[in-house]
Amino acid sequence: MRPRKKDRHLPACMYEKHGAYYLVRKGKWKRLGSDFQASLAEYAKIIDRSSQGGMGKVIDDAFEQMKKKLKPNSIKQYEAACARLKEAFAEFEPRDVLPRHVAALKMHMADTPNMSNRVISVLRGVFSYALEQQIVDSNPCTGIRRHPEKKRERYINDNEFAAICAKSSDNMRVIYQMCYLTGQRIGDVLAIRLADISAEGIAFTQEKTGARLIVRMTPDLEDLIARVKALPRKIRGLTLFCSPRGGKPVHYSSVKDAFAIACKKAGVADATIHDLRAKSLTDTDDQGNNAQKLGGHTDAKMTARYLRLRKIDVAEPPAMPKKSL
Repeated sequence: MRPRKKDRHLPACMYEKHGAYYLVRKGKWKRLGSDFQASLAEYAKIIDRSSQGGMGKVIDDAFEQMKKKLKPNSIKQYEAACARLKEAFAEFEPRDVLPRHVAALKMHMADTPNMSNRVISVLRGVFSYALEQQIVDSNPCTGIRRHPEKKRERYINDNEFAAICAKSSDNMRVIYQMCYLTGQRIGDVLAIRLADISAEGIAFTQEKTGARLIVRMTPDLEDLIARVKALPRKIRGLTLFCSPRGGKPVHYSSVKDAFAIACKKAGVADATIHDLRAKSLTDTDDQGNNAQKLGGHTDAKMTARYLRLRKIDVAEPPAMPKKSL
């Protein structure tokens, strides 16, 4: 950097122009104010934030606060979103991020709308934290709308489900069948403790929503639980489903990967482990039972997402008038 020829009383990167003071970095002029002392104070704030890591530091600090209220699976999703944000705003200070920058990021990620929405949602939380900490004066995410997301319509029919189970190991098959019979999320199924099982049924406290319910015991559930307990185990853990050797709870990723492999072997395309919950609630509704209770939903609209989007209504046509025959 060349030495100043004028304004030598000003600190590095600070310039006076047309009666105002500016911080100039990377060709960008940021107005500090017209009063010298006030401008120096604002300059010091910006430089201090820069030395602490700029947007990257704020994202990390905000995430530390967010994850206290997040579930393990959500933490992994937020970590991925934070990594994208730190890459996108590596050269920014928090106060430099404007709505147009957020909108540009949203459009840049338009090819992956689900991820884009998640990233913007996390960024909104980051700036809510920054606003509370008085690092910024406003949230640049305000007014930025989400991308429309394509709703999943996949319904696994009975033949497909049977084919998947036939290509699965004994340890994984019973997990898939428990997902279907209880209608619960995979994480809640894997967390079933032996103490949660009674003559009345299986007690659940849903990890995602905190909803509490009991799935009533049926002959099918009794048979399935007996088959799970009969599986060979060197060590029996506290959970119904546990690893064959160590007795530890089964990990979500193991079940997800095994399900994908079983689908491939069975020739069942575009199916995920999460589709079993949709199948369960849809079939429950078809059988005249309360799918909303089974799903643990307080809002019927949430249950409807699992039903209508995965089924096609079968309409009855009229009978041909006899005289036209």
